[in-house]
Amino acid sequence: MNGQGRVSPGSAAPADERGCSWLNIWVFLIFALAVKAAFVALCLWLVVPFCHSSDQPSALQQQFSQWECDSAVPQGTDGGWTCCPKGWRRFQGSCYFLSSDTMNCAESAQNCGGMGSQLVVISSKAEQDFLSKLKNQLQKNQQLKRDNFYIGLFEKKEGQWQWVDKTPYNETATFWRAGEPNDGHDENCTVRHMPEETLNNWNDVKPDVPHYRICEAAAVIV
Repeated sequence: MNGQGRVSPGSAAPADERGCSWLNIWVFLIFALAVKAAFVALCLWLVVPFCHSSDQPSALQQQFSQWECDSAVPQGTDGGWTCCPKGWRRFQGSCYFLSSDTMNCAESAQNCGGMGSQLVVISSKAEQDFLSKLKNQLQKNQQLKRDNFYIGLFEKKEGQWQWVDKTPYNETATFWRAGEPNDGHDENCTVRHMPEETLNNWNDVKPDVPHYRICEAAAVIV
């Protein structure tokens, strides 16, 4: 035999074999890019707060695995997405949760804290208006048939009101109902009285009475 059809050691591989090798490389690269794209999509839509960085997750992040994100980012912050736990509602840089069960004042504060949030601190007319419109929206969709919701405003001493996060109490930026708060009667917790049609719907109540609650936490920026 004259050895035709054999490739001697050190000689170049036939053209068809070299083409097959390059094809395998391209197939591998395309597959790797597809896997990376799928991982990025998973980060953005399912667990985006946890894929973004190695920073210690916030208390809110540690409590929830499902998130809803959009591209609206509060002014002056870095990042491309603003995220809230699934089922929460976002306004500016905060996420809000309206409960479907009732607890007393202390239990409500504890429950919000256990979710990595706090009873809502209302610091502007825009925020008060948002919560009123949210109530109307949920009622329209028959998701809300509730009256009073605890917020994070407490009477530390007679006539001395204080927000749960120590935000200074500004009497000119409050939304009390007419005649409220009424001193005495051991009414040292505050609710939003939802049936009230105006923005002035805060009412001081006794702490042992069960009501619904509104929890608030800073949105996760990624």
